[in-house]
Amino acid sequence: MFCGLDIGGTKVLGLAVSPEDPVTPVATRRTATINDGDALIASMVEVINGLEADCGTTFSAVGVGVAGLVESTGMLRYSPNIDVVLDLDVRRRLREELRRPVVVDNEATAAAWAESHYGAARGARHVALVALGTGVGTGFVLDGRLYRGWNGFAGESGHMTIELSGPEHVTGASGPWEYYASGTGLGRLARQAAERGDFESATAAAGSVRAIRGEHVHDLVAAGEPDALAVLDEFCYYTAIGVANLVHVLDPEMVVIAGGLVEIGEPLVRGVETWTHRLVLGGSQRRRVQIVPAQLGSNASALGAALLAAENQY
Repeated sequence: MFCGLDIGGTKVLGLAVSPEDPVTPVATRRTATINDGDALIASMVEVINGLEADCGTTFSAVGVGVAGLVESTGMLRYSPNIDVVLDLDVRRRLREELRRPVVVDNEATAAAWAESHYGAARGARHVALVALGTGVGTGFVLDGRLYRGWNGFAGESGHMTIELSGPEHVTGASGPWEYYASGTGLGRLARQAAERGDFESATAAAGSVRAIRGEHVHDLVAAGEPDALAVLDEFCYYTAIGVANLVHVLDPEMVVIAGGLVEIGEPLVRGVETWTHRLVLGGSQRRRVQIVPAQLGSNASALGAALLAAENQY
C-alpha cells in the first residue's frame, strides 16, 4: 500500500492507496497547512502516521505533490501558497522521519500523471493538464512520459506573460496568465462587469460589488443567467490564450482542464475549447486537440503522488 500527499496553501491532504484499486482511496486524512518548514514536515508525518493507523499497515513508499518550484531532488525551492517556506528539503526530511522511499513532485505534474493513467486522459500519450484554481498550474505528459524540465520546474505556465502591459500580479510580474485565468481572475472579471452595470444579478447575490467572487459566477452560470454566461465567455477567452500557447509549443493531443473551477462544468470546458480552436494557428488545417474536464477531482494530485511513489520504489 502507498501514500500520496497533496500540499496546498490551506490543507495537507493524504490518501492511502491500494495497487488493486488506485482510484478509490482506502483512507483519507486532512490537516491545515502551516506556513513554517519544520511544522509543515511534522504535519505531513502526522497525516502519514494517522493513515497507517487507519489502515493497520506500513506504507511501502510515500509520494508528495506540492504547488511551486520542486527540484528533481525533492527540494521545495519556493511555493507561492506557502511563501515563508523556502529551500525545504521535503524528500530528505521525510525519508529521515519515515525510513522508507519518498518521492516529491509538483502537484500539477502529479495530477497530470494520475489523469493520464486513471482519469480523463487514459490512452493519450501527449497531454497537457491545466489546473484552474487560486492560480494556474500545468503538468505535461509527452510521449507517455512526465516532462519536468532541467531543474524539475516545468509547468509554471501560469506565470507566462499574456499581456505585457497588463496589471501587476502579486508576484510583481505584469499580465501573467494566472492573473486572468484563475479563480481570482474570474471574480475580478465579474466585479468589473458589475461596476459597469452589466452584472446586477451578481451584485444582488453577493450583497455588494466588492463581495463578488468566482463562486457567484458559478452559481449564476448554472442558472443560465445571461450576464454570468457573458462573464464566463470572457474568462474562457483569457484561459484559451494560455491553452493555445501550450498547443503551439507542445502540440498535445489532449488538454485536461482541472482544478476547482472545473466544477463549473460544460460551459467552461466548451468555452475554452471554442476559443482555443479560434486562437490556434492553422486551426482548420490541423487535427483538433481534445479539451476535456478532469475526472479525478480534488484527489488527483495526491493520487498522482502515490502512483509516482509506487513506480519509484527502491
